[in-house]
Amino acid sequence: MRTEKRPEGRDAQPWPTGSMNPGDEAPEGTPGTGENVCPDCAGSGRVQNGRCNTCGGIGVVIVGIGGA
Repeated sequence: MRTEKRPEGRDAQPWPTGSMNPGDEAPEGTPGTGENVCPDCAGSGRVQNGRCNTCGGIGVVIVGIGGA
């Protein structure tokens, strides 16, 4: 995964960059997120006779975890 450094602040840390699928809430590797089974294809990556657009055909989406 390619990352870029946040330009300012003493706590600057790498933030992930890259493509997201429509069902993703954040880019892969974002703190406070994790993978979950795609709700539209149930993890198969396929809907009817084609690729699932929600997860991009990989069967998982990136979602926020925990929190209040």
